[in-house]
Amino acid sequence: MGKTLKLLFKRKIVLVSAVVVVLFVLIALFAKTVVPYDPNEADLHNALEQPNLKHLLGTDNFGRDILTRLVYGSRVSLLVGVLAVCMAAMLGLLLGLVSGFFGGIIDSVIMRVCEMLLSIPQIILALALGAVIGGGLFNLTILLGISAIPGYIRIIRSQVLSIKQMDYIMAQKIIGSGNARIIFRHVLHNSISPMIVMMTQTVGYTILAEAGLSFLGLGVNPPTASWGGMINDGKSYLTAVPILAISPGICVMTLVMSLNFVGDGLRDVLDPRLRGTI
Repeated sequence: MGKTLKLLFKRKIVLVSAVVVVLFVLIALFAKTVVPYDPNEADLHNALEQPNLKHLLGTDNFGRDILTRLVYGSRVSLLVGVLAVCMAAMLGLLLGLVSGFFGGIIDSVIMRVCEMLLSIPQIILALALGAVIGGGLFNLTILLGISAIPGYIRIIRSQVLSIKQMDYIMAQKIIGSGNARIIFRHVLHNSISPMIVMMTQTVGYTILAEAGLSFLGLGVNPPTASWGGMINDGKSYLTAVPILAISPGICVMTLVMSLNFVGDGLRDVLDPRLRGTI
């Protein structure tokens, strides 16, 4: 474990990115301690204030503290990103294992459905699903999770197709081991690494998609703070209070880039073919 962490953080950009991600997580967890204001408390007398000592980033069109809403918005982004990716990973893992191990008609059906879903860009698929099931935190998590499942199915299936031809898998079949034992004790154990890397990177993509959907009105319901919703609210005040739209955009960019760098670092560590390059 220590050697893995040493290899992971050998590149400074990965170390810095990991620190940034941890900071975002801590800020989201301890939001009530970090900021003194209620994120939904309106104060129309102090609307659209410029940054000052009382409100470090100013206030929005309802007089709500921008910094406070940024902090609470991180909760929404991280919660949706992590839950959607976990849901997609679990379902994609199960379907990928079944598809790759058993093959035949099961594999054909699963892969045709995957190809159909992959032919539609994730954000467009999410928009279509959102039009059917509506917005809100729970529905947003579901639709982003569904749109990410095909990618996990394909990567796990490709791993399983390679692993099930290995000698130790053949040996297990010869001694009479059941399919469930082979899949969960041997195949799963040796195919999980690429999925871990993909999960790290997909969290970033999902957070970006959540911000985009919230910007389009399919995210969490107002007045709940979300970065995409704040960008949407701030686009009308770019000349008066530009920080209202710029600050959540910077947060989204910083968190997504940090997650991607951490994912790249994990990929380099977990893939033996790339260890010599770090």
